[in-house]
Amino acid sequence: MKIKFKILSGFILIIMMLVIAGLVSIYEFSRLSKSVSTLIDDNYKTIEASKTMIEALESEDSGILLLLSGHWKEGREILYSADSLFMTAFHIAKNNITETNEAKYIKQIDQSYLKFKERWEPPIVGTTKENSIDWYFTDLHDFFLATKNNVRALMILNQDSMYQESTKLKEKAHRAIMPGIIAIIASLVFMIMFNFLISRYYVKPIVDIIRTLKTHTSQSQSFDAGIVTNDEFKELEKEIQNLIYRI
Repeated sequence: MKIKFKILSGFILIIMMLVIAGLVSIYEFSRLSKSVSTLIDDNYKTIEASKTMIEALESEDSGILLLLSGHWKEGREILYSADSLFMTAFHIAKNNITETNEAKYIKQIDQSYLKFKERWEPPIVGTTKENSIDWYFTDLHDFFLATKNNVRALMILNQDSMYQESTKLKEKAHRAIMPGIIAIIASLVFMIMFNFLISRYYVKPIVDIIRTLKTHTSQSQSFDAGIVTNDEFKELEKEIQNLIYRI
């Protein structure tokens, strides 16, 4: 086997190992990226919508308390603004159903919020409801808590799913890194082996030929550097031997 081909084969093998490891890593990271995008679309969006709904409900509760105290304008402004915010977030969650039984949670929120809204939508200021804490706690507050708990249940469902998916993402990230680590280790091992082979089959023959040339005497007609490989070094040894014969 020619020396050029031997050296070239070694470098080609190293390059192939790195290329294969790189392609596998790219594939795994591509899958990881898609998983992250899916996680954000499926769970994070609904979690943020749930937080917005809870904030809107608490604002509505504050608006109701303002109505109870006779502040009609301020109370209604807060209620309508919070209601609009709640419905926007609700539709985001409704159009992003990805988990098992998530539609059931959406339906429960819809039903409980409708009952809650039916209580505060009619006039309060100027009626028997104004300044009536009893009415607030007996006829309205329970629906407020029910809606809030339903929204929180939806948020917990998606948070649990997000945690499970994040655990899977860690495993995928580990799988994406492993080919690169294996390739680096394999390349280091191969480089050590390659260095040994170069020393054994390329450097040593040159050293042997040089040493034999230095110790060769004019009286001797033989030249034997001890080259055992059938390559250019063996040819060089033979040509030196032929040169000695001609001299």
